[in-house]
Amino acid sequence: MTEVAFHFNAPDKLAYACRFARKAVRRDMRVVITGSEQDLRQLDRMLWAMAPTDFVAHCLDEADEEQRTASPVLLARATYDMRQCRHREMLLNLGDAVPEGYGEFAKLVEVVSRSDEADRSRARERWRHYASRGHQIVRHDLVLKEGT
Repeated sequence: MTEVAFHFNAPDKLAYACRFARKAVRRDMRVVITGSEQDLRQLDRMLWAMAPTDFVAHCLDEADEEQRTASPVLLARATYDMRQCRHREMLLNLGDAVPEGYGEFAKLVEVVSRSDEADRSRARERWRHYASRGHQIVRHDLVLKEGT
């Protein structure tokens, strides 16, 4: 069964996704990041703008199959068929809905805003969805991590 974790109280979801992707790649992990097309385009620009020593190889889901297979980070729109993903280690969700095909991944990470009440409300709905399907959900409060 897919391990589900909620990382909540993110001051900036896209900045957090950049750091998360960098950390995962440094650990030789592959990540699919899903969300709205607008957020993924912004995330793509942010990943390209990182310092040279922090560069994270990535591509958008519209890239050719060779690039999607070679890239440790795939930015996949919510409408993308996750069954096309070659790597299924980790799925990071920045979107509003439960990602279609999340059960294909070993781990799902949901990122929740600190201050956007609408985002927090939608996250509670996703939490209930996963819990109703028997997932034991791991909680990570990012505010507590900042202080340590």
